[in-house]
Amino acid sequence: MTSSAAPRPSVAGSLGFLVMNLAVGIAGFVGLVVLTAVGLGTAVIWVGVPVLVLAVLCSRGGARLERARIYAMLDADIPAPYPRLPEEKRFRARFKDVNTYRDALYFLLMLPVGIFEFVVVVVLWSVGLGLLALPVYYRWLPGGVYRGFDWGHPQFVVASAVDALPFALVGVVLVAVAVLVTRGLGAAHVRFARALLGPARDES
Repeated sequence: MTSSAAPRPSVAGSLGFLVMNLAVGIAGFVGLVVLTAVGLGTAVIWVGVPVLVLAVLCSRGGARLERARIYAMLDADIPAPYPRLPEEKRFRARFKDVNTYRDALYFLLMLPVGIFEFVVVVVLWSVGLGLLALPVYYRWLPGGVYRGFDWGHPQFVVASAVDALPFALVGVVLVAVAVLVTRGLGAAHVRFARALLGPARDES
């Protein structure tokens, strides 16, 4: 797939990618914030300079891994936007490169984005599959029956496979919705990543 093509990720690839985004978002956000805070806080005694260099290298390295992960799981190619570095003062050139800060912004935003994507797909798939399989596993639930919202007075009781069929139909609908939402979120994440990890529009 070319970098400008509309993203059409698979359901399985999108699901795996979106579930991973919670861990990626936490690790990227925490690592970047800690390194940057320590680097800026100790820059006056020059100890922070190598820490800031490490933050830049980790940010760029993480961005390269993200492009590879997106290509492998979402079938979308995002070219690296970095210009050729000069022979001298290479680290200074990285600090001046706007793409360094675009990489950092991606990982800062990945925390809220990753939490949202993880929660949406996990809730939709778990509830949908749970209801869909209810006619099979209801008999192994505590008490042998599924009583719904049992606060002293059960709202509904599933004591047979026939009782569970209406809930299974709801599960079919939710799974269908989960498929559409999962692919949609995968495609949306490709666009988000292209905006920050790919070449700027005036460079493409």
